[in-house]
This record gives sequence, structure tokens and C-alpha cells, in this order.
Amino acid sequence: QINFVACQLFALLAAFWFRTYLGPSHASSAVRHAFATLFGIYFAVFCFGWYSIHLFVLVMMNYGIMNMASIPNIHRYSFVVAMGYLTLCHISRIYIFHYGILTTDFSGPLMIITQKITTLACQLHDGIGRQAEELTAEQNRLAVKTRPSLLEYLSYLLNFMSIIAGPCSNYKDYIAFIEGRHVHMKLLEVNWKQKGYDRLPDPSPTGAVMYKLCVTLVSLILFLTLTKNFPMAYIIDNEFLDKTPFFSRLGYLYVVTQAAKPKYYFAWTLADAVNNAAGYGFSGVDERGTFRWDLLSNLNIWNIETATSFKMYIENWNIQTAAWLKRVCYDRAPWYPTALTFILSALWHGIYPGYYFTFLTGILITLAARAIRNNCRHYFLSSVPLKTAYDVVTWVVTQLAVCYTVAPFVMLAVEPAIKFYKSMYFHMHILSILVLLMLPVRSQAHSIRKPQNQVMQNSLKSK
Repeated sequence: QINFVACQLFALLAAFWFRTYLGPSHASSAVRHAFATLFGIYFAVFCFGWYSIHLFVLVMMNYGIMNMASIPNIHRYSFVVAMGYLTLCHISRIYIFHYGILTTDFSGPLMIITQKITTLACQLHDGIGRQAEELTAEQNRLAVKTRPSLLEYLSYLLNFMSIIAGPCSNYKDYIAFIEGRHVHMKLLEVNWKQKGYDRLPDPSPTGAVMYKLCVTLVSLILFLTLTKNFPMAYIIDNEFLDKTPFFSRLGYLYVVTQAAKPKYYFAWTLADAVNNAAGYGFSGVDERGTFRWDLLSNLNIWNIETATSFKMYIENWNIQTAAWLKRVCYDRAPWYPTALTFILSALWHGIYPGYYFTFLTGILITLAARAIRNNCRHYFLSSVPLKTAYDVVTWVVTQLAVCYTVAPFVMLAVEPAIKFYKSMYFHMHILSILVLLMLPVRSQAHSIRKPQNQVMQNSLKSK
């Protein structure tokens, strides 16, 4: 943990230096690629020692696949090799680390690299192996038309800004950042002359970085004061279960889940700040004319804490991983996209049984929440009091459902997970099953989903 924080703080300083002295106007793309790669390799070796060899082995294996595999199969081979290697490393955590997360745990960076490898492989397959009319608008925008060089590939996967804690970004966005086109492309989407500007503005990330560092500091303080004082394990303590009523246990479950969040807020917000400090992460201008630096943000804390639906919560938690799951699984799955996406998420996280308790429970609750929303929400939109009451109730249910779902994720092992669900009388499982049995569920015709371009063409023809 000390190595992680030290590396990220040093990466933050390096990022400021990188933007100031190795900006696109001061250095060539090759120099920027080389610096980002070499510093990333140094950070990996510093943090994980000889275990970092796993990162480099996986990267080079998939570089070989990317250059030798046929385009129609490049995404399949890359996915199988990357996920297979990651899974083998996850297995070692159980048999070697015995449920411990040690300083030698290199799986975090390996998980990020796996995301990037499979993202690039899918986007390369879209760009070279498929016709434009077969793609959705997003796939068309992100499609990669040429195989990257070795330096570009290594820079994308191993750059110092994201090797330790991510996040995963799209290959075309990263290359545009290195080549100095990243901010310019976003600014061209706005009519600046209409706003009274004679030339394009020059957005600075300094304000966004300072704000995110403040969030990071608050998260660190909360982690040091709350997380260790409210351990998740206490929720299944025999004395606690014997003496505490059910609804009080629900309340305490919410408290310990809240106490477990600051470490994620800290790590992800600091990683976002590092990328912004380097000049990466500009996402455009909002409706108020404010420059936004949230292209790589991994969470929206306000939307998480005020979420009134399971879907809203998931969409604002680990945002870049959710985007990766959508692009490599949900949008490409021929059948049962929701179930397959949750299963892939569990496999990506590891093979601890608690992950599978969480994600299988998540499938059930997601389907039940969707059924309730589709069948009931419109009845509460006729007046402000009804809508307010609906929002309050759904906020409470959503927050408790999330706590119920993620508890095994923290506990990891089978026995505590089952003991926890028994102490909760499996109430969310039972309620979700009853909802699915009683309310009609709109089927997802995913297997025959047409690309967006084709749908638009068909629509125009029918008109």
C-alpha cells in the first residue's frame, strides 16, 4: 500500500512535468510514447518486483497475437489468452496467498492490462474486419484502422499514468492525447465564434486536478478513521447476530458498506487526477460552458450516494470497467447479455467465491429492479409528492440492495457469505424471485439486435 501511494504521488509529479516539458509542442510523439512507457515499467518493477514479469509476459504474448492472428479471430484469441492468463494468476492468489491481498499482489495492474488488450483487439477487429454499416455509432467512432507499432502498443498498455490503478481508456483517445489532438478534437465540437471567442480556448486541467486531490484527501481521512473501525466481518459475528434485531442489522450493513468505499474513492480519484495532470481526460464542454475533465473518471460519488435504481448505481461505480464490459461483452453477446456480462465481471475480478455470490445475486436483482421500474414507475410521475415518495423509497431499497449484494465481495470466502445471507434470511433473493414471477419482464431481443447504422437506414427506407 505504501508503494502504491508513493508511486501514484510520484506519477502525479511526473504527469505535471510530462505536460509542461514533454507536451506535444515540445516533444515528438515517439519521445512522449517512450517516456510514458519507460516510467510505467519502472513503477511496475518498483511496486511488484519480479512479479511484474507477469505484466510484460502478457503484453508481449498478445502483441504476437495481434500481429499474427487473422483479423476475424484477433479479438477472440486476445480475449481467451488475456483472460486465461489473468485467471491463472487469480488462482495463484488462493493457493499461494490464501485469501490475502499482499504487497506482491500484481493482479490489479494485470486486470487493467487485460481490459486494454481486449479493448484494442475488439476495436481493431471492428476497424479492419467489419464493414462500417455493421457497427454501432460508438463502435464506428472507436474502430482502429491500422495495427499499432510496438512502441504505440507498449505505451498504451504500460504508460505510467495508468499502469498501477488504471483506468482503461480507448486506444484512439490515448493516441490522440499523445499526438496532441485530444483536447483540440473535443473543442471543435463547440461553436466558439458564437460564444464570442476569436480562437479556440486552452483548457487547463489544474482546477480539476486540485478538486480531485481534495476528494482524494477526504477519502484517505475517511479510510483511516472509518474503514478499520467498521469491519465487514463484524456483520456475521455470532454475538452481534444474537443480540441485534434484523432491521438494526440492515442499518449496520449500510454503515459498514459505506465505510468500505473510501479506499476505492481514494484510489480511483487519485488515478484520474494523475491522468488529468498529464493533460489526458478532457471530455468537452458542458451546457454551462464549463470545461469537463471526466473522460477517464471511474466514479461519480454524488450519483452513487443518491442512486434511486440499481442500474444508476452500477453506471456510476467503476465507470470505465462498466464501459469495458459493455464494449467487449454486452454489445457483442448473442444471447443473455446481462447474465454473460455479470459472469465476465466476476471472472475478471478473480475466482474468490464471494465474487460469484455478488455477481450472481446482482443478475437477479438487476432483472427484478428492471421489471419493477418498467411496470410501476410511470404510476408515480403524475405529481411531485408521488414522485418524491417514489424516489425516497427506491433510494432506500437501492442502497440496501447494493449493500446486500456486495457484502460477499468483501468477505471473499464461501462460509462467511452463506452465513451472511442466512442472517439476512435471503430476503433480497426471495423478493427478486417473487417480482420476476409476478411482473411481466420485457424480453431483450439481443440476438437479433441490429447495428445502429442499419436501423437508421431501415427507418429512412420505411419513411
